[in-house]
Amino acid sequence: MALAPCGGRQKAERKQLALASLVPAEVSRTCLLTVRVLKAHHLPSKDLVTPSDCYVTLWLPTACSHRLQTRTVKNSSSPVWNQSFHFRIHRQLKNVVELKVFDQDLVTGDDPVLSVLFDAGTLRAGEFRHKSFSLSPQGEGCLEVEFRLQSLADRGEQLVGNGVLVARELSCLHVQLEETGDQKPSERRVQLVVPGSCEGPQEAPVGTGTFRFHCPACWEQELSIHLQDAPEEQLKVPLSALPSDQVVRLVFPTSQDPLMRVELKKEAGPRELAVRLGFRPCAEEQAFLSRRKQVVATALRQALQLDRDLQEDEIPVVAIMATGGGIRAMTSLYGQLASLKELGLLDCVSYITGASGSTWALANLYEDPEWSQKDLAGPTELLKTQVTKSKLGVLAPSQLQRYRQELAERARLGYPSCFTSLWALINEALLHDEPHDHKLSDQREALSHGQNPLPIYCALNTKGRSLSTFEFGEWCEFSPYEVGFPKYGAFIPSELFGSEFFMGQLTKRLPESRICFLEGIWSNLYAANLQDSLYWASEPSQFWDRWVRNQANLDKEQVPLLKIEEPPSTASRIAEFFTDLLTRRPLAQATHNFLRGLHFHKDYFQHPHFSTWKATTLDGLPNQLTPSEPHLCLLDVGYLINTSCLPLLQPTRDVDLILSLDYNLHGAFQLQLLGRFCQEQGIPFPPISPSPEEQLQPRECHTFSDPTCPGAPAVLHFPLVNDSFREYSAPGVQRTPEAAAAGEVNLSSVDSPYHYTKVTYSQEDVDKLLRLTHYNVCNNREQLLEALRQAVQRRRQRRPQ
Repeated sequence: MALAPCGGRQKAERKQLALASLVPAEVSRTCLLTVRVLKAHHLPSKDLVTPSDCYVTLWLPTACSHRLQTRTVKNSSSPVWNQSFHFRIHRQLKNVVELKVFDQDLVTGDDPVLSVLFDAGTLRAGEFRHKSFSLSPQGEGCLEVEFRLQSLADRGEQLVGNGVLVARELSCLHVQLEETGDQKPSERRVQLVVPGSCEGPQEAPVGTGTFRFHCPACWEQELSIHLQDAPEEQLKVPLSALPSDQVVRLVFPTSQDPLMRVELKKEAGPRELAVRLGFRPCAEEQAFLSRRKQVVATALRQALQLDRDLQEDEIPVVAIMATGGGIRAMTSLYGQLASLKELGLLDCVSYITGASGSTWALANLYEDPEWSQKDLAGPTELLKTQVTKSKLGVLAPSQLQRYRQELAERARLGYPSCFTSLWALINEALLHDEPHDHKLSDQREALSHGQNPLPIYCALNTKGRSLSTFEFGEWCEFSPYEVGFPKYGAFIPSELFGSEFFMGQLTKRLPESRICFLEGIWSNLYAANLQDSLYWASEPSQFWDRWVRNQANLDKEQVPLLKIEEPPSTASRIAEFFTDLLTRRPLAQATHNFLRGLHFHKDYFQHPHFSTWKATTLDGLPNQLTPSEPHLCLLDVGYLINTSCLPLLQPTRDVDLILSLDYNLHGAFQLQLLGRFCQEQGIPFPPISPSPEEQLQPRECHTFSDPTCPGAPAVLHFPLVNDSFREYSAPGVQRTPEAAAAGEVNLSSVDSPYHYTKVTYSQEDVDKLLRLTHYNVCNNREQLLEALRQAVQRRRQRRPQ
């Protein structure tokens, strides 16, 4: 989440925002980094009988596709290697060298002895530095390494970036294999490898085959072709020896017929990136907002009975934020949107965000390009039909067969297989009678003339193992225009989500998924690990309190330029085992990672829009962040905070008023968790501090604002409560004794018919929930109008004098 401090720095931050939205191209000169692994002293032995058999691995992912390794020195606790390794690096990149010492063990696996991270950016060109990395302050057990940095006189490389991520020049190698002679096709298989390429090893039967490999143009790679059953028979071709854009023909002389003719062509990758690197909203979103402002201005003039039209810089940005909550959230959002439509206020809204169950409502509504300009009675009746129908048929044999066929077809196209895809199809069957062919990009039609608010759907990206969602979670947003990570300033067109990317380039385009597969991601409860599930099963605020107390902060001044890790002890190995048990995600979601291969700018950590999650040091370790992963692991945002608010807090969206529609059953003020999150992260947000009386008996609507922080939006909070609805069937219309039962709505967190595990409601329960949520908004019309007046006034006060 991007940071935007309050107060006097706001003007400077806005200037930085404009600069950060640029995608500059610059030529970065290369340097030669020489790492000479000298020796070690007094290394601890993992074997009580014999001394260590140690070797050192080196990994620099910005300069080399694989880990390099020294020789193994046998039976020595003070081994001497004296080996040099050379890397061509670019000074504009964050070049972090990882050195690891291992004790070789042929029986149980090699034991880690020492791990070191060294930032090559601390070296100046021409500098020679000797480092001794010690395991302890006493200096016992250390590794001695020499680093040397030299400038190279070459043409350099053109880099494109946004100050956080950097894309490098790509080359694409086309390979075609053909048999020679008239022999029958062979059953033998051939494997082709270009180390560090996006595609990895590829194989096919000996004979005709076409292959492509994408890799950084500056890496000195080679193509290796070998027979799988005879690895000694291979052909190696250095890519640097191939002329660009020319066909080169070779013959692979195998010892057995048939021979193979190899046709090679190397060409430069596209100049234009397929991934947009920038922090401002995309051009399509900005154009939409310009169209939407005209609709909002007309609606505000009518609602607030203004005596003149609003000027463009007087029109506030109003957003709806809906939380998750399964069928409860979907149903409630229908009721509240219908009430805003009835009050004539829905056209005052520019954004609407959803998480988990509320995304189901939005996905349904946006199939109609004019939904917010129509009466919502029809869609609401369809909702009732789906919510009250029997769900037993979703696992019928015929349905299971259909699921299997569609999943098999997705696998054939190239989508990774995961349980979330099955859940998506089951969820679609729960919500619809027939499969829907609607796609996220189709919703652009609903924005074509600003007729509806812009929908944004939220998910969290996590790690597949080793870390809980609380320890590492990145907000990912989906709109009809783009999918991306505000943290990294990296976005792709929504129709390309799921396709394969490398270094910012599209390498394999897959057909756009039906929106049900995205709904499966947005409401993905199944990628959780045990630690996440403990949070889900407990009272969220209590879990948050316990967890936050035990976490260390990572400030922007504390990014590690040098890190040394000691070898794990027996106790730490046991702890590591239980940590792995708690954090492994057995049903992890998998989507091709469109950030894959991108590198980090040397100053990425200090960038004003790179948002660190202060509970983990991982953001200071670029080699371990999301661009290094082949797949994304996305899940329901409720495993961190049940909110879809974070996209609205981007300073570039400049939201004035948020209508918070909260469907939690665990208390009316889960919004406090969002407030605490924003406070810890430095995100402008008003304090959420209800009084003790409000905590005990929450009202239908609460206003939160912070006049001292101009960057913080005002929040009008609508919790899911049954307050005056017990006595009134409509605003000002008191219930008769005969209608009293209709005002009793069970919102208990224990035995409510609206618990998130309930997938079928009775007709009475769905009617009650729709009427309650509709009433709670309509009964607070005056508060809504006052909040809109304040939003207009705020805009007027910010106008340049």
